[in-house]
Amino acid sequence: MTDIEIKQIIKPFPATDGAGVKLKRSIGVEPDYFDPFLMLDEFGSEDSKDYIAGFPSHPHRGIETVTYMLAGEFEHKDSTGGEGKMMAGDVQWMKTGSGIIHSEMPAMKEGKLHGFQLWINMPASLKMSKPEYHYLDADEISKYSDSDKAIKVIAGRYKDTEGPINKHNVEPIYLDVELQKEKEFQFSIPETHNSFIYLINGTIKIGNNTNDIIEGSTLILLTKGDMLKVSAVKDAKFLVIAGKPIGETIARGGPFVMNTKSEIIQAINDYNNGKFVR
Repeated sequence: MTDIEIKQIIKPFPATDGAGVKLKRSIGVEPDYFDPFLMLDEFGSEDSKDYIAGFPSHPHRGIETVTYMLAGEFEHKDSTGGEGKMMAGDVQWMKTGSGIIHSEMPAMKEGKLHGFQLWINMPASLKMSKPEYHYLDADEISKYSDSDKAIKVIAGRYKDTEGPINKHNVEPIYLDVELQKEKEFQFSIPETHNSFIYLINGTIKIGNNTNDIIEGSTLILLTKGDMLKVSAVKDAKFLVIAGKPIGETIARGGPFVMNTKSEIIQAINDYNNGKFVR
């Protein structure tokens, strides 16, 4: 058994996206790509000026977007006819495939908004597949709890608790863990996977090696291994996310991620010529 240790500790960068939503971005800046993960944003504020403009209609091709709401409400609409309201605890897992146009707008004018959006790459064989999405209400997400911790299992499995997202090409793991002070969380991750922790709040220590104690909004890239150990110095809440690398060259063009520059140009042309949604 190989213990998983800290590979790199990264403080997210302040950024804006959409029509001016303030957020903290880590993957997509540092590191630029952590196969199969393309981007990770934490958005959240109690000041409506930081989020009220939202994310008006915009296109995507070749990626999956996973939006996880912790507080507040978002309204979603897309070119497939899908629409709905995301509330605290809800997840939207969208496979954009050949192309989708969607908007995500706050369904609130004041109060706290907090959540995450993760971009996952799609392999070349699936990039032009039919778009689809899974909308998971908070009560559909699998949960595990004991005297030390409470875990929401969005994808993957923790002990006998399996998440609703399965049979996926990158075999994803997506856990929301709340760990009490001085308690330990242990979890087996396949050695094939790239994995990371995103600390939301609290203070934690990871693995057996000596490292600085980690606090606040922080991305922690992990080494490959098969056993993750996290101890809470103070009560802590964090995400554990992992996926099997795709191992293909990527080309980026804003909301499009393909394998070649010519495919990016084609996506732009399709969008500009009204041929994007198939």
